[in-house]
Amino acid sequence: MDETFDVVGEALCCAAAIRLGGAVQVLTERSGLLDHYIPIRAGVQSITAFLDGQALDDALLGSAFAESWSLGVSYPIGLGGRAFVNRWSSLVFGTVGLTRSKQQDFGPAEALDFASEAAAAWPSAVRIGSFDSLARFESACQQEAENRLRKDGLPALWKLAEVRSKQYRQVAEQFVS
Repeated sequence: MDETFDVVGEALCCAAAIRLGGAVQVLTERSGLLDHYIPIRAGVQSITAFLDGQALDDALLGSAFAESWSLGVSYPIGLGGRAFVNRWSSLVFGTVGLTRSKQQDFGPAEALDFASEAAAAWPSAVRIGSFDSLARFESACQQEAENRLRKDGLPALWKLAEVRSKQYRQVAEQFVS
């Protein structure tokens, strides 16, 4: 691993990819592009496993990298949620790139900006708890994720990401129904 690798930043990017991925899964199911989502999710899971001390699966990463690019350009232009999916794809593309710190010219903050941009691009009004927009919810999620990681470590971050992923999934299910 490169000495400039930012474990905290990479973990926060993975958490964002998992979180927003809940909505992307629903949108890709609806658009017939789930076959792109599945390897992307596997690549993100490979990074989380790597951060937890396991070996990095270069084949899964390569597939996630390629599919994140492909999904971004394959999502139908006239279908709602396209900007959200494209920004999430950019988040994953960046997150995978961060594992190769010498091969990219950006950091975790720039990659996380894609999560914020995705949430801001959500095509409908939402209500999640006290939040009246997905952008506000995502901002709170990013802060919560950073706090949880610093206080309780990676296992707590992954659990939180899955909980928030379900909330994103519910938003997407309401949107497509």
